[in-house]
Amino acid sequence: MTPPPPPATRAAPWLVRGDLDGFFGLALDNLVQLLLVDALCRTVLGFPAALVHGRILPGAAVSILLGNVFYAWQARRLARRTGRSDVCALPYGINTVSLFGHVFLVMLPAKLAAEATGHPDPGRAAFEAGLLACLGSAAIELAGAFVAERIRRATPRAALLSTLAGIALGFISLGFLFRTFARPVVGLATLGVVLLTYFGRVRFKGRLPGGLVAVALGTLLAWMTGLAPAGPRPAWSGLALPVPALGAVLASLRGDLLVAYASVIVPMGLFNVVGSLQNIESAEAAGDPYPTRPSLLVNGFGSVAAALFGSPFPTTIYIGHPGWKALGARAGYSILNGAFVTAIALTGTVALIAWAVPIDAGMAIVLWIGIVMTAQAFQATPAAHAPAVVVGLMPALAAWGAGLAKAGLRAAGVGAPGGPPFSPALEGAFLASDTWIRGAFALEQGFIFTSMILAAATVAVIERRFARAGAWMLLAAALASAGLVHGYAYVASDTTLRLAPAWPWAAGYLAVAAVFLMAPWITEPGEGH
Repeated sequence: MTPPPPPATRAAPWLVRGDLDGFFGLALDNLVQLLLVDALCRTVLGFPAALVHGRILPGAAVSILLGNVFYAWQARRLARRTGRSDVCALPYGINTVSLFGHVFLVMLPAKLAAEATGHPDPGRAAFEAGLLACLGSAAIELAGAFVAERIRRATPRAALLSTLAGIALGFISLGFLFRTFARPVVGLATLGVVLLTYFGRVRFKGRLPGGLVAVALGTLLAWMTGLAPAGPRPAWSGLALPVPALGAVLASLRGDLLVAYASVIVPMGLFNVVGSLQNIESAEAAGDPYPTRPSLLVNGFGSVAAALFGSPFPTTIYIGHPGWKALGARAGYSILNGAFVTAIALTGTVALIAWAVPIDAGMAIVLWIGIVMTAQAFQATPAAHAPAVVVGLMPALAAWGAGLAKAGLRAAGVGAPGGPPFSPALEGAFLASDTWIRGAFALEQGFIFTSMILAAATVAVIERRFARAGAWMLLAAALASAGLVHGYAYVASDTTLRLAPAWPWAAGYLAVAAVFLMAPWITEPGEGH
């Protein structure tokens, strides 16, 4: 029997070499989110630079620093309790899905509605609607912390991890793979460095971190090939300290706003809870068991802090823990990331860094994280459950494909100003090439729930627990009846979740539930079983 490891000492270093690799990857991800916040708020919403750089970005920095410090402390505490030196902190940052949802489904409609009614400051109305959405998401996250552990215990690991794998494969890996081959000199060279050091388990002489080498090489090649700098050097926006936005928060607490955007706030909040829960399960599968309730509570408090300091964007426990851990990251990478985000957000250097160090320089690290996450779904579940993992992958990949199809439509002018709007006529046009885009649009809505439920039901079927499989299908029918999955509506340039009963899909799930529940009476064991 292997003896237990010796107790970790309190003098264990806060920062190890692997934290630098983890920092480069996580910091790049957070930088991308801040760039999206800057670009979307100024170009889509028309917010003045003073609001974005003086209020929203500093508020985001407060929320990110709060979570990064807590999760680093949590990792140190787990390391001391277990006597291990390989504990990795949970990654954390702004939720990308909520970012886009709040911009396009809450703040932009609020701005357009304010303009239509002659509001003296439509931008202010949009800002307040975003703060309300952030607070609403935080409330759901905080409430979810008290029931999430029960959900986690009742859900097979294959169901929790396969959903993350689908997101990692589609929304992270494939997107960056496209970019890698679109800019092959930078993309493939840095990918080679990442594969060599992370999969080959070697290191550069001088003990240089592979992430540092990849980013430095990518930056050099980007400047040599003309990918950087992108345009003229941006002006420095100046120092901006976080200041509470209590006036705007109080102004946002309006019943009419809550009713108008509940159909966005509720699904987004539930998405955050379930996604964070899956990431906690992913960390445990990688050897780091964190308690569910405090982890989710701090996640919720981070979103509260974001709103109170003027950021309309909630935070979340990030995907990718196994990848950062495999890089050698421990607690220090979380502290470094929090300090980095705070520094660039408060000093107005977000745009300057993006100008000098293009995303291409570090995208190979994020691509690698997607690969590791997908692999974990198969490695950390019983081999017999592999089919369930595949089933769980498909809805997320379908959602990514639906987004890709819609981006192609927009590129062709559909949904653009002056062009034809998105409408049911698109379904017939796609069907002419035997592309059932209606199914893709349906799978896109609430796909995180669909992935988890289908995978869990498949595990139950594999284990011949047919009553449990039927119960999962009844849950899917309930979600469809509540309008949380599959139902969608057309808007000018997109399809969005329609919080109304999706009866065809509810009926379909009820039919599957009936098949599973009757299985003991209508089937018999096959040959060899």
